[in-house]
Amino acid sequence: MSEPIKWVKKDPSRENVYWPNDAMKKRAWISDPAIYEKALADPVAFWAKHAEELHWFKKWDKPYEFAPHAFKWFVGGKTNLSYNSLDRHVKAGHGDRVALIWEPEPAAEKAQKITYNELLRRVSKFANVLKSLGVRKGDRVGIYLPMIPEAVVAMQACARIGAPHSVVFSAFSPESLRDRMVDAGAKVLITADGYWRRGKGIELKKSADVGVDGTKIEKVIVVRRLDGTCPMKAGRDVWYHDVMATAKEECAPEPMESEDISFILYTSGSTAKPKGIFHTTGGYAVQSYLTAKWNFDLHEGDIYWCTADVGWVTGHTYINYGTLMNGVTSVIYEGSPDTPDFGRMWAIIEKHKITQLYTAPTAIRMFVKWGNEWPEKHDLSSLRLLGTVGEPINLDAWLWYFDKIGGGRCPIIDTWWQTETGANMVNNLPGIGPFIPTVAGRAFPGIQGDVLDAGGTPVAVGEGGYLSIYEPFPPALTRGIWGDMERFKAQYFGDYGPKRYYTSDGARKDDMGNFRITGRVDDVMNVAGHRLATAEVESALAQNEKVSEVAVVSKPHDLKGEVPVAFVLLKAGMAPSDETRKELIKTVDQVIGPTARPEEIIFVEDVPKTRSGKIMRRILKALVRGEPIGDTTTLMNPDSVNALKKAVEHKG
Repeated sequence: MSEPIKWVKKDPSRENVYWPNDAMKKRAWISDPAIYEKALADPVAFWAKHAEELHWFKKWDKPYEFAPHAFKWFVGGKTNLSYNSLDRHVKAGHGDRVALIWEPEPAAEKAQKITYNELLRRVSKFANVLKSLGVRKGDRVGIYLPMIPEAVVAMQACARIGAPHSVVFSAFSPESLRDRMVDAGAKVLITADGYWRRGKGIELKKSADVGVDGTKIEKVIVVRRLDGTCPMKAGRDVWYHDVMATAKEECAPEPMESEDISFILYTSGSTAKPKGIFHTTGGYAVQSYLTAKWNFDLHEGDIYWCTADVGWVTGHTYINYGTLMNGVTSVIYEGSPDTPDFGRMWAIIEKHKITQLYTAPTAIRMFVKWGNEWPEKHDLSSLRLLGTVGEPINLDAWLWYFDKIGGGRCPIIDTWWQTETGANMVNNLPGIGPFIPTVAGRAFPGIQGDVLDAGGTPVAVGEGGYLSIYEPFPPALTRGIWGDMERFKAQYFGDYGPKRYYTSDGARKDDMGNFRITGRVDDVMNVAGHRLATAEVESALAQNEKVSEVAVVSKPHDLKGEVPVAFVLLKAGMAPSDETRKELIKTVDQVIGPTARPEEIIFVEDVPKTRSGKIMRRILKALVRGEPIGDTTTLMNPDSVNALKKAVEHKG
């Protein structure tokens, strides 16, 4: 292969600052920095202009309408996510393009290439299956699937008939599934008998069966991925392949009002109960489409790989909807990046000649740990752009990614966004830059925000504060929390009022207007790119009969970014032991899932509390991080701090 083009150049006047070269600027959709000022001069007109690039069954009457906690986009317009993802390309004569490449984990199993024609056929058939089982517009459908093509088919089919889906990460516990299905009021669940992970078949249907108990789910559709020997409940469970065999191949898409709900996705908040964040149709479609196009420089023939799971918002927007609306090829991998060896990801890139790679800093740090020899065994010259998502990236990981994976030639698009925002919000565009390690970049064109102090005043350049997004709000921003609008108002608009969205993330702004995200400022951890509330882990541990009281905080981790640390008080007569530690970890696995496992469980006699009885987690966090603990004069039990120091030193 010929020498790949160097897309970036280093700024000699600034350390570790890179800019796109002329070749990148010429190729990129946007290369003129004036776009920022033009878009902010009239954000509504900006988004409305680009909304025209999608298909609308009925054009909107009004592009934007604001009311406190009830803003709307493309009011009166009618569209459909599935139509824009599939039919639009087929009708334009591009049905033979590959929409999905699915790489199964067993290396001996052949990859699947699914064209837009074939994907439309499967989605239409499955949409008819859902309708035959009684699913109608507005009914919620649960999806508990691994990384297989049927996950995209299921999501697209729900969108096609206007049934909001709620996808649950397949590694989450049955209890986590049940909580989400009960809250959403789901009518049907789509799952699989199992999937492959690190060379082993994981039985998913057993977890689904437990999770369905106590819900309103009437039917369970099961995809056969393993051997199909899982138990099936008569009258409730049906095999995916059986119902698909007789389904009609055409299903007209439902014209959805722009503000109709497209999906509900549960995310951690500062309480033990996950929040059902819901997104609408029109605004989400427009921002997902445009950010995917501009941020990842998507062009005809590109083969794009986002390594996220469909159980997270990244998988929704940048594996499925945003990517497919741009008519490119989206890659899905079923398994673990270390199976059959540490070079699996690089082998997939070489095999399919992937052009864009979008992954998490946690994964990058893991690759660094595994060693340079693995990527060096493979030809990665097809890569043109790299992206990161899920958490702030550290300097060493950024430089390794840039040098070893991108060969020093690919821009790194460091994206900041949230489940609540639905799509990318902050990052620098590949045709404009700059690309700076640990710095996400500017707000996407048409989005305005700043770093504020506690009183709502913008802070000076370089000073820390709280990232806030201003009205007019971006089109994809959530419209609420399912079933709890008061919580939505209080959490996101209680600090700065209804015209400023509070992100719960800290940030700093540099002299070029770029944002550096410093991390969560509430009681939410970012564990391997997954948002997890400390309260959730506390609630899970408290379910164990041996636990009297528990407090969970986070501490930095070289690989995962952050990990939970639990301070546990046992009930009278219970003695600390390694067996009890294992038992508590098993409890967390059962209630939430392995993602939430505490890195450390420290048994203590007491935890610091205020005179009102509130646990001072600030002190616990400082202790595990080796930071100054600050003022302890307000504590009811200041003597507990010395005992805690010893417990932390000896890990309980």
